[in-house]
Amino acid sequence: MTPNDYTPFLSKIVEVIPHTAIEYTFRMAYDGPVKPGQFFEVSIPKFGEAPISVSGIDDGLIDLTIRRVGVVTNEVFERYEGQSLFLRGPYGNGFDVEDYKGKDIVVMAGGTGLSPVRGVVDYFARHPEERGRMTLIAGFKTPSDVLFLSDLGRWKKNMDVILTVDCAEGDTACQIGLVTQYIPQIDLGDPAQTVAIIVGPPPMMRFSVQGLLGIGIPEENVWISQERRMCCGLGKCGHCRIGDTYVCLDGPVFNYTQGKALVD
Repeated sequence: MTPNDYTPFLSKIVEVIPHTAIEYTFRMAYDGPVKPGQFFEVSIPKFGEAPISVSGIDDGLIDLTIRRVGVVTNEVFERYEGQSLFLRGPYGNGFDVEDYKGKDIVVMAGGTGLSPVRGVVDYFARHPEERGRMTLIAGFKTPSDVLFLSDLGRWKKNMDVILTVDCAEGDTACQIGLVTQYIPQIDLGDPAQTVAIIVGPPPMMRFSVQGLLGIGIPEENVWISQERRMCCGLGKCGHCRIGDTYVCLDGPVFNYTQGKALVD
């Protein structure tokens, strides 16, 4: 019998890690090939399914950082450690750390855009000998919206981390402003040997790309993610189609030389 690509498998919740009032990481049992930036369809019978990016990878485990915003995710938040969720995937092409080894690296993330790039940042935080300079610029609406606080503290030990918010809430260690205004602070060596990853809301990605190109980073050294377009994962529903490109299949990660043409 031919396997049904829509059939999910059951995965145990190993740990639930709260970040904000509406964003938790569900650490799931999973043993198989997967890359940062790929995604799984998370489903609960009778409620539906939702595409969720991989935010962390470990032996026999994946992290799925989920925002509580609808019917499916509301129900996911009723699940606890020891219970299970249905998954299918992984889908998409993800970020390949081999593309960034031996280079200076700049990562710019807006809000939940930090989730799909967390695996890349964490890899090079643990293997600084495999890259040159590294800068992470992460922006959130308020200090209460900041994700992965413990990771950010650990990453600061061996890379430049700029954490910025749109507005402050009392005392905060965050800087104020848009991520793009901190591009001049990047400790940049040779722009031609610098690679960049940008994930976030479309306006943030557009102006971040412009800023990085403006300091000399070549287009072919920039990667973006169109993860907000993800849907069925199989290129069947057509929701992710932009021209002749299916984001679920050809992305969601694109080199900017290709991604710049994906205007929707």
